[in-house]
Amino acid sequence: MKSIKIKAPATVANLVCGFDVLGMCLEEPFDIMEVTLLNEKKVIIHSADGYPLPQDPQQNTAGAPLIEMINTLPEEVGFEVMIYKNIKPGSGVGSSAASAAGAVVAANLLLNNRFTNEDLVRFAMFGEKVASGVKHADNIAPCIYGGITLIRSIFPLDIITIPPPPLYVTLVHPQIEVKTADARQILRKEVLLKDAIKQWGNIAGLVAGFMKGDCDLIGRSLEDVIIEPVRSVLIPGFDSVKKRCKEAGALGGGISGSGPSIFMLSKERETALKLETIMKEIYDGIGLSYHTYVTTINQRGVTVIE
Repeated sequence: MKSIKIKAPATVANLVCGFDVLGMCLEEPFDIMEVTLLNEKKVIIHSADGYPLPQDPQQNTAGAPLIEMINTLPEEVGFEVMIYKNIKPGSGVGSSAASAAGAVVAANLLLNNRFTNEDLVRFAMFGEKVASGVKHADNIAPCIYGGITLIRSIFPLDIITIPPPPLYVTLVHPQIEVKTADARQILRKEVLLKDAIKQWGNIAGLVAGFMKGDCDLIGRSLEDVIIEPVRSVLIPGFDSVKKRCKEAGALGGGISGSGPSIFMLSKERETALKLETIMKEIYDGIGLSYHTYVTTINQRGVTVIE
C-alpha cells in the first residue's frame, strides 16, 4: 500500500481518579486521516477542512511522532498526512492523541506493521509533548489499543489493557477551550497523605470494577479528591451536570482529560440518552454552546476505513 485512510477515535483520560494512568477509547467522535508513503525522509501535513493546524511537522501533534519514527528507519521514507479534524483541540477528549496515534498507526500499516503497539505509543507521546509539554500516554494508549488502558509506568513503558463491561458514555463538550498545559499549571504540587490514600483506593476499585464487571463498584470508585476540585472551577455548569446526572441514574463520571468536556457512564442506553437531555438543559440555561454525544466504548482503537 502507498496510501491509507483511518479513523482516529476520541478518548477520555484520567477516568476521574486515574490522573495520567487511566484512559478509555470512544466510538465517537473521531478524526479521519489519510496517510501516504513518500520515498524521501520528510513529513508533510495538510488540514483537509481548513482547521488551523501547524504546518511545521515538528510543531504538529501528528508530525512530531512521524519524524521520530522515520529517524529510526534505515531507508529513505517519509509521510504525507491529510487530517480531517472533528475532535477540536482543547476539547478534553484527546484531540492531540487522535492525531498522534492515528498518524503512527497508519504509517506502521504502510510499513507492513514493522513496529509493536508499545513502539507506536512511544512515538505518539512526542505528539503529546508538542501539545502539553509533557509526555503522557493516558489518551495515546487507549487510542492505539482500544478499550480501557492502565499506564502503570511511562519509563519504562508498561501498558495493561482492561476489558470493560458494556457501558454507555454520554459526553458534553461546552464550546470553550481549556488547554492541557494551562490545566496542568493550576494543579497543586503536593497532596495530603489522606487524600492520596483515598485516591489510590478509588483507582484500585475502579480497575477491579471494570475487570469484574461490577457496575456498583465502578460507580463508588468514580471519585477524585485531588484533581477535580481544582479543575472543575474552569468548567461552567460542571457541578450541576454531575449532580443531576447521578440523580438520574448515571454510574458516575467527571472531567474528561483536562476539560472542558464532561463524561458520564451508564448501564443502559435509555439512561445515557436521559443524561444527554439533562446536559442540554443545563447548557441551554447557561446560554453556552455545546456538543453532545451518546456513544460506547471502542474496543479496537484506530481502525482502517475500507
